[in-house]
Amino acid sequence: MRGRITQMPRNNTQIGDLYTSDWVLDFEPATERVIDPLMGWTGSGDTQAQVRITFNSKEEALAFALKRGIEVVVVPATPRKANIRPAGYGENFSPSRRQPWTH
Repeated sequence: MRGRITQMPRNNTQIGDLYTSDWVLDFEPATERVIDPLMGWTGSGDTQAQVRITFNSKEEALAFALKRGIEVVVVPATPRKANIRPAGYGENFSPSRRQPWTH
C-alpha cells in the first residue's frame, strides 16, 4: 500500500489558516477507475482512495505510516507568496487607480 503525506493547503475562499498546520495522509488508488456505461459516472472498487487521515505534525504521520507498513512519499509544502498586499474596498474608488472604475 502506498500513500502521500502533504500539508493541508489553505482554502482559497477563506482568509484564515486554521487547518493549514495539519498534515494529511492520502492513499494512492490501487485499482483503475472505470466509467459506468449507462450514466457515465466514474467509479472504483478501491475504498482506500476515499480515506484521508489528518495529523498534527509530519512526524506523527510518518510514525503512523511506518508502524502500519505503508510506503509513503512526503510532499514538501509550498510557501505562500510574500507579495500579497492588503487592500481595502475603498481603493476601488481611489483617484490614483490605474484603470477607471467600471461595472
